[in-house]
Amino acid sequence: MRAILVLAGLSTLALAACTRGDDVAVGTPTPGGIRATAMLRTATGTDAGRATVSEVAGGLRVTLDVRNMPAGTHGAHIHTIGRCDAPDFASAGGHWNPTGAKHGSMNPQGPHEGDLPNLIVGNDGRGTLGLTVPGATMAGLLDADGAAIVVHAGPDDLMTDPSGNSGGRIACGVFAAA
Repeated sequence: MRAILVLAGLSTLALAACTRGDDVAVGTPTPGGIRATAMLRTATGTDAGRATVSEVAGGLRVTLDVRNMPAGTHGAHIHTIGRCDAPDFASAGGHWNPTGAKHGSMNPQGPHEGDLPNLIVGNDGRGTLGLTVPGATMAGLLDADGAAIVVHAGPDDLMTDPSGNSGGRIACGVFAAA
């Protein structure tokens, strides 16, 4: 009987040791993880802030800190091409969508990786946003043609495919490994 109790105790310890490393929550910082940054500019070249992407457990952490922007609610998205040619930033392509999902967190067939929550900019022209994109990878973000972050003129309705009716592109930045 004593041998059975010892074996049961050892089995429990062995199982606990095997699962201890698997309990890392999505969004936990990854030691030595890759970072990328994008400096945002308006169509006239005015500094509009910075976006940072960091590898975290189970995805990518995106932070956006804008300044010199019009007050209000703005759609913000990661776009598929690392180009920001003024005046309309159309060179950034469509939203980053490697899984082929529909647009928007309110869309039952969405969201895709490029969908970010709306950015609220205060009367002082500043706004911040932070989120984790589960399943996204730095290799996918920094692929052969890169990626950009775009701030739009109006709010994203978080539903309409492909872009959420968020209006023109008013600021853009190209991601580069930091």
